[in-house]
Amino acid sequence: MISGPPSRGSIANPPTGAGTAREALEFRTHELALPAGLAGLRLDQALAKVFPQYSRARLQDWIRAGAVTIDGRLPRVRDRVQGEEVVRITAQVAAVGKVASDAMALDVVYSDDAILVINKPAGLVVHPGAGNARNTLQNGLLAFDATLERVPRAGIVHRLDKDTSGLLVVARTPEAHTALVAQLAAREIRRGYVALCTGVMTGGGTVNEPIGRHRSLRTRMAVRADGRPAVTHFRILRRLAAHTLVSVELETGRTHQIRVHLAHLGYPLVGDPVYGGRRRVPAGASAALTAELAGFMRQALHAARLGLTHPVSGRELNFEAPLPADFAALLAALEP
Repeated sequence: MISGPPSRGSIANPPTGAGTAREALEFRTHELALPAGLAGLRLDQALAKVFPQYSRARLQDWIRAGAVTIDGRLPRVRDRVQGEEVVRITAQVAAVGKVASDAMALDVVYSDDAILVINKPAGLVVHPGAGNARNTLQNGLLAFDATLERVPRAGIVHRLDKDTSGLLVVARTPEAHTALVAQLAAREIRRGYVALCTGVMTGGGTVNEPIGRHRSLRTRMAVRADGRPAVTHFRILRRLAAHTLVSVELETGRTHQIRVHLAHLGYPLVGDPVYGGRRRVPAGASAALTAELAGFMRQALHAARLGLTHPVSGRELNFEAPLPADFAALLAALEP
C-alpha cells in the first residue's frame, strides 16, 4: 500500500518507447556563479555544495574529464575557488559497470521517472558476486531499464539477503541515487520487517549491540564489542505455542542484523540456515505441521514496510507488501 497513486504490475521488460523519454536525462548541463561564501574551498568541495544531487566522486570524474569549466578554463580538482566564478558543467552520464542484463519478471510496486520500488521474492540474489554472476536482481533491473547502467549498482540503494523477501527502493537517475543514499546514511529511510522467531518471547524491546565479522567463520556475522553500532527495535505481533511473530524496525543496516540480533537474544529466525540452530516443533504437533516446519528452508523474514522521501517531489511515500505465500502458509500451520 502507498500514500499516493501507485503503478504496480509484474513486468519483464520496460514499456515500448519508455527509453526515448529518458534519453534526455543522459546529459547534464549546468551554469551558475559560485557563491562568494565558498571562497577557499577546493573545487570539488564547492561543486558538491552547489550541486548536492551529484556525488562528490562523480563531480571529480567530470572535472578530470574536462566536462567542467571555470570562467571558460579547465580547472583541476584541487584548485581553490575564489567565489563568483562562473562554473559550467556539460557532462554525459556514462555507464558505471559491465553487469549483464537478464530479463525476468519483476514485481514493481511503484514506478516513476526517479525511483522504482520492487517486492523481491525469496531466493533472488540482489547483486552479482562469486557464484552468482547472472540472474540477480541487478541483472533483471538492467533488462527492465537499460539506462540504469549509468547509476551505481543499477540504482539499488540497500539490499536484502537472498532468502529474505520484500521491499527495495531503486534509484533511476544518478541524482535520485545520491539523494536516497544520503537518506539511508541519515537513517531517514524507514524499513519494517515481519519475522517468525523460535521460542516464545515475553515482550518486545531494543537490541543495541555492535555487529562485526565472526572471528573464525568469515561468512557469518556476530555480536562483537569491536563491531559497528547496530540497533534493532522489535515488538510482538503474535505468540504461538513455540514461536513468536514479531515486527522489527531497523535503526541501522548491518549485514544480517536482524538475524544476528534475534539469535543473540535466544530467539533465532525459523528456518535460518546460519543462525537458526535446531528447529523447534511444538509439543503434540501434527505430522502436517512437522513437515511444514521441516520444509521451510529459508529464514522467516519479510521486508513488509518501506518509507522514504521522494528524491524529486519531496513527498513522503510509504509502501507495504503482504507476506509471501510460503511464509503465510507456515504461519497458518502454526496457528492453534
